[in-house]
Amino acid sequence: MACSQDYIEFVCSQLASVGIVRPRRMMGDYVVYVDEKCVILACDELCYVKKLPELAELMAEAECGFPYPGAKEHYILDIEHRELAERVVGILRDVLPYPTPKKRKTTTTIK
Repeated sequence: MACSQDYIEFVCSQLASVGIVRPRRMMGDYVVYVDEKCVILACDELCYVKKLPELAELMAEAECGFPYPGAKEHYILDIEHRELAERVVGILRDVLPYPTPKKRKTTTTIK
């Protein structure tokens, strides 16, 4: 089951105070960016965040799961708990790198 538009709007509204929030549809589900950093995978009406050492203490009681087949295990973020969500996403925004720009394919002409 893919995420509904209402769910994504709710996720974005919960994180509005953390930075510039932007969802992007990816293969039926969503990636949520904050300040242009990929911080949440929203799949099947759940929010997944990377398991990073910086989150270990804060997310010690969180459930874990796999956002899609073949993915690494992630924490499941309780997005309804706004204070926790803001803290977790704030940490992720600070420690995650910006996405690397994709190289454009160039065509060469043969003479």
